[in-house]
Amino acid sequence: MGLLQAGIGALSGVLADQWREYFYCEGMPENVLAVKGVKRTSGRSSNYKGEDNIISNGSIIAVNEGQCMMIVEQGAIVEFCAEPGEFVWDSSTEPSIFYGGLGNGIKATWEQLKKRFTFGGDTGKDQRVYYFNTKELIGNKYGTANPVPFRVVDRNVGLDMDIGIRCFGEYSYRMSDPMLFYKNVCGNIASEYTRDRIDSQLKTELLTALQPAFAKISEMGIRYSALPGHTTELASVLNDVLSEQWKKLRGVEVVSVGVSSITANEEDEKMIKELQRNAAFRDPKMAGAHLVGAQAAAMQAAAANENAGAFMGFAGMNMAQNAAGNVQGLFQMGQQQAAPAPAAPAAPAAPAAGGWTCACGAVNTGKFCSECGAKKPSDEWTCACGVVNKGKFCPECGAKRPE
Repeated sequence: MGLLQAGIGALSGVLADQWREYFYCEGMPENVLAVKGVKRTSGRSSNYKGEDNIISNGSIIAVNEGQCMMIVEQGAIVEFCAEPGEFVWDSSTEPSIFYGGLGNGIKATWEQLKKRFTFGGDTGKDQRVYYFNTKELIGNKYGTANPVPFRVVDRNVGLDMDIGIRCFGEYSYRMSDPMLFYKNVCGNIASEYTRDRIDSQLKTELLTALQPAFAKISEMGIRYSALPGHTTELASVLNDVLSEQWKKLRGVEVVSVGVSSITANEEDEKMIKELQRNAAFRDPKMAGAHLVGAQAAAMQAAAANENAGAFMGFAGMNMAQNAAGNVQGLFQMGQQQAAPAPAAPAAPAAPAAGGWTCACGAVNTGKFCSECGAKKPSDEWTCACGVVNKGKFCPECGAKRPE
């Protein structure tokens, strides 16, 4: 009785799986990363008794934009397609008399019938179609619960220190390697794999990567307050930091990072502003302008005090006079620093080859000075020993040339 039932099951199963299937996946929502393909059948279709995890030879699989299709047989990836359009699977191990020729189809179907009989009428195989969402997945919020170290470098004030900043915003990612994602993340799924199963892990790793990413951003000379304008650089740096964990392990990469707000520790920010303000006062003009404003505010406050009396009025005038002298000195220092340095006096012109310089300073080439008419001095002199020389000493007796 069991053999008869197995034979009937094998025969009915093989005949039911002869129909070619059509697989199609509607646009996947943003919360779905992967979904198992389902055979499309209408009310007029007779293909409703076949096995769910069997794909007959010659079946058609449609792929939409933003999707990737993968066929898995017995747990191994056997086909992969990332281009939109129609894909015909003509290498299935499940034969069909409606594809590949009737004679070959009947022979292969008979072999499949005998194989199923040995499994008690069951298929003895598993074939699945999976679709993966390759679109950009947006709207992933992140925020640092605790301050993240950020190195602040300001060469204008000689500042180089680490401060704590809090950063909030959103990031987007996409699946760049579906095969790697299938192998290391989702595996065989019964229906679909949603984002909520992995987003928490990705967010934690992203926040951990912010610290080394901020270090690289700081090396580029970008200030923490300017980060909202450098989100492209931040996304690139995060991809470099997360490449081992995301791209090489899960087949996922960061597309963009948005920064909605970034704040530094209140004490650190106050100290940075104070140092930058003090550095600005190195310029005497800036210091003078600040002093003028401070003194003007003090005088206005004193004038507004009706109970100050005449003494305070004279004191205020004296203070204003002293301040005016200090301000004038600061402005003079600023003008001196801004004034160009005096040019160095021009060096006297060197005499041309064969020329000579007269006692009046004129450079000449003839035998007489063109300015004063003085005769060109002779280079020759006669030593007491009778030798005519041109150098400073006589080569015969060693006597020095007379002055």
